[in-house]
Amino acid sequence: MLFIRVLSSIVFLFAIIFTIPLTFDVGGRTAGLAFSLSLASYYFYYSLLRLATPDGSRFRYALVKLTATTQWIMIPTLMIWSLNKFSVDVENSAGWVERTFGGKRAADTSIQEWLFGVGGLLETVTIGSWDKLLRYSTPVFQLAEGFCSLLVIQACGHFTRYLVNRERGDSWMIGLLVVSASIISSSVYFLWRITTFPEISNVDAILIGASITCAIFLCSWGIGSGRGNPVESSLLFAYVTLCIYQIFTDYQPSTPTDAPPTPPDPALPPLPPIIMASYTTLVQALSTLPSTIHSAFNFIVAAFMTITPSVIVSLAYRVFVLYASARIIPAIRESGARALSQEPSLDDTDEAGQVLGFLSWFSPSILIAVYTSLLMQHFASTSGEGTPQEWWTSQGGDVGSNLWRWINLASTMALYAVELYMGRADDDRMLSHWKVD
Repeated sequence: MLFIRVLSSIVFLFAIIFTIPLTFDVGGRTAGLAFSLSLASYYFYYSLLRLATPDGSRFRYALVKLTATTQWIMIPTLMIWSLNKFSVDVENSAGWVERTFGGKRAADTSIQEWLFGVGGLLETVTIGSWDKLLRYSTPVFQLAEGFCSLLVIQACGHFTRYLVNRERGDSWMIGLLVVSASIISSSVYFLWRITTFPEISNVDAILIGASITCAIFLCSWGIGSGRGNPVESSLLFAYVTLCIYQIFTDYQPSTPTDAPPTPPDPALPPLPPIIMASYTTLVQALSTLPSTIHSAFNFIVAAFMTITPSVIVSLAYRVFVLYASARIIPAIRESGARALSQEPSLDDTDEAGQVLGFLSWFSPSILIAVYTSLLMQHFASTSGEGTPQEWWTSQGGDVGSNLWRWINLASTMALYAVELYMGRADDDRMLSHWKVD
């Protein structure tokens, strides 16, 4: 049963990760928002149905199972529906407001078409509200990422301090020092890569220098005062580097200006004739496959091409820190290390656990909203001619800004500085939560 749940979750993640950017790329901004909204609404209904189903209700239990079974059909169905209804119309590129409240539409169409038709009032209210909600949620998602990252960093620091205070603590100390040095070395490498980016202006360089200086000062203060440790400081420095790297790059390798000349074809085949003949036979056999298989292969390749590394890395990191925080908060507040193996529940005694349990029920819809927000942020912030920014702004999207990423970086370091100031050396208040029975 556990294996089926894990497999279902993996398939769900892959389906969401591939279909949403593909819908944005093929159908345009409106189609992508419509598909994202329909998916979020569908999983909100599914989560609400699970939450409202009592243990003794057979009908509701059967309805929950039916909804869970049909979700793999609903995802491609909603995608096809969004592409068919909301794809970009080249001849009519006006925005939602112009298409809905324009006098020409009101004069040439009926009231029913004006309210419920393509580009009508209902479409404007639903998709437009979803668009604004994702825009306004971007600062919330960004600041929540910083807070959860700081929580995970401090939990790692307390746990490593517990390991060092156990028996054979010297061995743990040496191993953790090696890990911390490796993290800092990797961070320094990525900082060096940032300095090679040609898009960095003088203001960007000043902000980067100030951020790195503050991070080094906080790390030194934490280690020197005994209120932190090398693992905690190295993770904080790595997170600062990650934030800066996300602002200035798309995780793509730098392309050299002078490409090396193409080597001439070898006079002899690279492999023995038997292997080359088998390869030729396999290629010919694949070329005779039905066109449906080729179309499916091209569809999969197109789905992979629409996914940018920056969005995937940001999504994976946010999911990790949010999930880790949902386990760490109950462990700190009440149950100790045993709570790390327990899912948040609405039956928890404290309010924080109840809130986390409530959010865990609606995690699919929240994941879709976070992923769509990251995609929109990527499309808006990519600059240059012929890039996604030009395509995004031509469909009514705004030009992105990295302001909230800088605010998140500054607020995370400020909160960590407050924690160091209010803490005390060799703080053992959390060590009691990590008992060995």
